[in-house]
Amino acid sequence: MHTWPMAANFDSSLVHRKLQVTVDEALTDTRVVTINGARQSGKSTLTRIITSDRPDSRSMTLDDPVILRAAIDDPISFVEHDGLLAIDEVQRAPGLFLPIKANVDLDPRPGRFLLTGSAQVLALKSLPDALPGRMETLELWPFSQGEIDDAPDRFIDAIFTHGHSLSIDSDLRRRDYLERASIGGFPEAVRRTSRRREAFFESYLTTLITRDIQDLAAIERPTQLRKLLQLLAARSANLVVSSTLARDLELHRTTVSRYLALLETVFLTKTIPAWSGGPTYRAIGTPKLAFVDSGILCHLLGQSPARLAEPGGAAGTVLENFVLMELARQLSWNEERVSLWHYRNKDHVEVDAVLEAADGRIVGVEVKSGATLHKPDFNGLRHLRDRVGDRFVAGVILYTGQHSLSFGDRLRALPMESLWRATP
Repeated sequence: MHTWPMAANFDSSLVHRKLQVTVDEALTDTRVVTINGARQSGKSTLTRIITSDRPDSRSMTLDDPVILRAAIDDPISFVEHDGLLAIDEVQRAPGLFLPIKANVDLDPRPGRFLLTGSAQVLALKSLPDALPGRMETLELWPFSQGEIDDAPDRFIDAIFTHGHSLSIDSDLRRRDYLERASIGGFPEAVRRTSRRREAFFESYLTTLITRDIQDLAAIERPTQLRKLLQLLAARSANLVVSSTLARDLELHRTTVSRYLALLETVFLTKTIPAWSGGPTYRAIGTPKLAFVDSGILCHLLGQSPARLAEPGGAAGTVLENFVLMELARQLSWNEERVSLWHYRNKDHVEVDAVLEAADGRIVGVEVKSGATLHKPDFNGLRHLRDRVGDRFVAGVILYTGQHSLSFGDRLRALPMESLWRATP
């Protein structure tokens, strides 16, 4: 049986990050590699592991005020280094980018700079040049379930390879999934006890609001930003309508839109775009929003695993968010080139996640928090199958039951654990 590791026995520094292979490959042919990701997601640890294998490397963190001052005052000298120079939290000194560009133009060897940022570097208005053709940007998320369990984490590749014949049984039950979702994937949260985990989440949110977001933009009413987070948590994995949020917050719509963009820039939330399938489809183009970490979402909702499991709890919302973000994590390393969407048409037929391969093949994914399923649960997937025809590879419901079951033409129910146990 695969159970959640006990916090006291969990050493996050020993977790193998799936993205490491991609970073190592990028450094063999790209001059500047940037790892973007949420604060406390493990970027610094991954950077230390990568640079430890390179004797000519040097690491600097701009979280150190003395080093930050040197980077701001003399950026040209700061970036001078013959081997690999790793700079942590590079968004704190955007003045480094022009000297980096000049440096790699004079010496175009690959693997010159490894940068990390807790804000989306390419979204920074203060960035003078995005180093086109010189930089590859990769995303590091909080731990995936496969990283925690040392499992394959290849569901996307597996479902496009095996289609509706994919079959995996599981020992996990609904309470196990709710516990995993409430813990999330931040290394610091995974290793803590439940009570101490809550303290981490609260400190994390406070730091983002009072420091990181304020570094990016002047927020006149930070209390409204916290209230916005509460509203978004209640609407997680649902359509994001700025005008409705603006009315509830008594803020201008443009202000709410700016706040939403900032939350995504610091990797607290992620927007899932709407899939239309073509101009003739009656699809709704409104994106939906998910929290990058389901533990943060549960903290904002004030829901423990026990509370989630109760009637009226938020199990459905939280588990959908959980699945969406596990899929988003896999997009960072799966071999199949895939984009992640959601689908809803004007008749309110919807599919939680649509995976579209580069060649147009489609996989639909629905999430159910229960351990039993019924024929109507597949209505959205049947609609999608009939809509796209031969491009439809499979329609899957990920549920909290333990068995793989067929529900007709290219339709299947799989235990949620398939997300990290499946392999192509």
